[in-house]
Amino acid sequence: MIYEILILAIPLISMAYFKKIKEASIIGAIIEMVLLIPLYFNMAPSGFFFIDHITYIFILMVSSVYLMSLIYSVKYVHNIKNKGISENVYYMLMGFFYVAMEFALMVNNYGFMWVGIETTTITSALLLITEKSDISLEATWRYIIIVSAGVTFAFISVILIYYSFGTLTITTILAYGAKDTIAVRLAVAIALVGFGTKVGVFPVHTWLPDAHSEAPAPVSAMFSGVLLPVALYVLYRIYEIFPMRELFVWAGTISVLFAAIFLGYQKNYKRMFAYSTMENMNIALIGFSTFTITGLIGSLLLLLAHSFGKAGAFYSSGNVYEMSGTKSIDGVSGLIRNRSSAASMLLSSFAVTGTPPFGTFFGEFLILYSVFTIHFYAQFVIIVLSLFLAFVSINFNVSKMIFRGKSEYSQSGINTALPLIAAILSIFIGVVFLVVYHAIL
Repeated sequence: MIYEILILAIPLISMAYFKKIKEASIIGAIIEMVLLIPLYFNMAPSGFFFIDHITYIFILMVSSVYLMSLIYSVKYVHNIKNKGISENVYYMLMGFFYVAMEFALMVNNYGFMWVGIETTTITSALLLITEKSDISLEATWRYIIIVSAGVTFAFISVILIYYSFGTLTITTILAYGAKDTIAVRLAVAIALVGFGTKVGVFPVHTWLPDAHSEAPAPVSAMFSGVLLPVALYVLYRIYEIFPMRELFVWAGTISVLFAAIFLGYQKNYKRMFAYSTMENMNIALIGFSTFTITGLIGSLLLLLAHSFGKAGAFYSSGNVYEMSGTKSIDGVSGLIRNRSSAASMLLSSFAVTGTPPFGTFFGEFLILYSVFTIHFYAQFVIIVLSLFLAFVSINFNVSKMIFRGKSEYSQSGINTALPLIAAILSIFIGVVFLVVYHAIL
């Protein structure tokens, strides 16, 4: 239990150094990454905290993207001219945001999980107004209203779980095994709407493109890279109570289809990557929903590789916005003249669209294989066509931004290197999977 408490406490301790909170937050995030090593060998199978190998992968994702986003924020947030909140408040909110996600992942109670998810809404909503504008304020209100409505449904789901089992302890409920009652079925189905709002399930996804496009680049990276996966983790833990395979797979399939359609006519590159997140999260939802070991591994692989790839995409987007002053795809051209920015944008685009040998490709392949093996052929065809459409839409737009025109852009430093590192990590995950897979065979 000591490592779990430290993971939650260190970011809070960092806030005590408010005047030096920027430096303290980064040091704290580095310590968090170090703590993940002993945590792996001291997982909590029961008690107040519940951490298994699945949970550990999510904790690793959140800690890694949090550290990268803090480092990226140093220069990016400093350069924001019209700030809605001060830099110190920004880093304080980032710390609370991170702690809320880690708490939701580690706690062994559905009710406390709900508290963690609700807390992420409060902290992340305030981060949305860092780049103060009328549009960002509107996006913030829309985010609060839609997600709060979703979380209300999620609370109803938690109440029904308690009504059905007399407890909210995850390990105790899962030990019961599947319990086929109307209340349990309602709890799982309502959770799909409630927590699905945060995941980006159609049609309760509408907050997602607005929030992602108006948030600062490092906050968008936290949203896409880890917040939505954390909500998906909570949804999966509820799904384990009573798997409703057909309902969840169809919900994910329809969401992937609409995400691909929306991607076909995007003119804002940050909104484009937001809809890409919607697509990836629902592919992962489908993998979890198949309730097969292949689907589970595919979803975890996809989410892990996506977290780095999508973080790199939004860091790259932040760099492009700083250089060009526009979020319009047609307003950006000639990125190839800045090779590091062009490379990071292109690699990030490949990562989030499941291009081999990125880890996202192998994750999507395993998920598609699991869908096919459970004989969901109609869903399989729709998913494949949707993935193809999304791949073409995103990479066509990114190629226009890189290879078209002769604009001169100049940028260097750690913020140019970070998105490239994140994209390479996504490739590394794919290579490691191949090595492990061949070793097992």
